[in-house]
Amino acid sequence: YRLAVAQGSAEAQSNLGVLYEEGRGVPQNYAEALRWYRLAAAQGAASAQYNIGVLYEEGRGVLQDFAEALRWFRLAAAQGNDEAQFNLGVMHASGMGVPQDDKEAVRWYRLAAEQEYANAQANLGVMYNLGKGVPKDYKEAVRWSRLAADQGYALAQANLGVMYWKGMGVKQDYVQACLWLSLAAAQGNKGASDALDSFAHKMTPAQIAEAQKLAREWKPKK
Repeated sequence: YRLAVAQGSAEAQSNLGVLYEEGRGVPQNYAEALRWYRLAAAQGAASAQYNIGVLYEEGRGVLQDFAEALRWFRLAAAQGNDEAQFNLGVMHASGMGVPQDDKEAVRWYRLAAEQEYANAQANLGVMYNLGKGVPKDYKEAVRWSRLAADQGYALAQANLGVMYWKGMGVKQDYVQACLWLSLAAAQGNKGASDALDSFAHKMTPAQIAEAQKLAREWKPKK
């Protein structure tokens, strides 16, 4: 990276910042990471702007400062950075550095979700499920949860499994419920494990066998 850095490459500067942040090939040094991120961000590198936001959000190498995190996330999000858009959604949903605002959270989640960012798709599904920031709509909850679940995102798989179990926005289907809950449980999602334990007795051996077969054959779509 050093040659490219010396030539002023924003991408190289940002990548060097990542190496310092993660301690890969160099001693971990958040202050040095921030220095390189700032150089790249000054050239408009969205990934560096996002990474600066994360350092401020988490208080790594700097004093924790949600307002400063928001400022950097907004710069990155304006360039279409899906991670920054997602983080802005989280901060608005939880009122971190801004007044709590579910509608604004949904707006940011949607921007990231439309770029196929699984975390945002899952959270957007939750917002539709609960009717937070949008009218409650179980079919939309299923749609967004499925998009994230198809990518292997455990929280979305668990939520989709519950919706199949209860017939929320989709026809009740214990086999599909067991499939998605099993996939989530295999990734350590305790809620999915608990849900499986609570309704598995309602399934026939044939249904359980079919769900297990589907789980073995399942592959993420992305």
